[in-house]
Amino acid sequence: MPRRISIFGATGSIGQNTIDLIARAPEAYQVVALSGGRNVEHLARDAIKLKAEIAVTAFDEELDALQSALAGSGIEAAAGQTALLEAARRPADWVMSAIVGAAGLAPGLAALEQGATLALANKETLVCAGKLVLETAERHGAALLPVDSEHSAIFQALIGEDISAVERIVITASGGAFRDWPINKLRDATLAEASCHPNWQMGQRITIDSASMFNKALEVIETREFFGVEPEQIEVLVHPESMIHALVGFCDGALMAHVGPPDMRHAIGFALHHPERRSLPVERLDLARIGALTFHEPDLARYPALRLARDVMQRGGLAGCVFNAAKERSLDAFIEGRIGFLEMAAVVEDVLERIEGESGLIDASMTLDNVLQTDHLARSYADRVMTERAG
Repeated sequence: MPRRISIFGATGSIGQNTIDLIARAPEAYQVVALSGGRNVEHLARDAIKLKAEIAVTAFDEELDALQSALAGSGIEAAAGQTALLEAARRPADWVMSAIVGAAGLAPGLAALEQGATLALANKETLVCAGKLVLETAERHGAALLPVDSEHSAIFQALIGEDISAVERIVITASGGAFRDWPINKLRDATLAEASCHPNWQMGQRITIDSASMFNKALEVIETREFFGVEPEQIEVLVHPESMIHALVGFCDGALMAHVGPPDMRHAIGFALHHPERRSLPVERLDLARIGALTFHEPDLARYPALRLARDVMQRGGLAGCVFNAAKERSLDAFIEGRIGFLEMAAVVEDVLERIEGESGLIDASMTLDNVLQTDHLARSYADRVMTERAG
């Protein structure tokens, strides 16, 4: 019997790689829902190709265009946040959560409440509401599988191992577009320069987050939430080749490394087929040709986001939600040309400090309503900080 699957964030790079894998064995899957943003023509093409039950655009104003693109297909079209949540509540065996940013939290929780296996490519879900997400999965008997390459690597290295035997977890970073730039040049980095990743083919936002190392900061927090380790057990190394995705160090001194090509279809495929391993259309590494793999410690002056991630974990509570919301707004501003590349971290730090001064905000109980309210508040603070800086 085909597995029922949904893909939220279908038109992004993770969604497209997921579609690539399931389209190779269409008889094995029944596609329930696909969601996307403004690229409704692409969303409709994929929905028709995969014979989805429903296609959802996040934007209400795109509904007419989506309905037109799906005309005659028999596929239901819907738009907006309510429709997205309703689609996530449709029974499915396996759900890909690849919506970018905090917007992926509520659909992910809705899928978990149905008892689905949630393949989590949206790192913001655990950063903003890790405790809530894990408790929801446990309460509904749902499985949570990591799709970030680093967390998939950690997960695989821990199979058959006792987490209490882990001394440290090392996640690697490519260093992004500016890893070889003189640090004094970063202030003048342009949007186009920040949007070109040396190793990975990704969307613009995550590519810029790679250049600033905000993506790695989110992954540090996600590692703590997902695996329950202490912050001081998590390390980051810059690894320009992007071949080793993570290493797990054990109490006997051994390091277990996950090595593979920079191709997200590996992590997606592992989650899609779990607990089995199946053949995947990814490059087989020729280590003799590669010759050497290099590592070095990240420069915190170049990548202040990593320092801020440590601050967030120390603060606890809803600090991760504040951190992510401020990061998303400052990234918006950089893309729109309103602030410079280095100002993003400065804005996030300012917002964290201001909100921490508001009694009880970060320490509020972790409910979905509180997370969403804190997210909204932090975005407002970020806008205020950027207005002040501009003035």
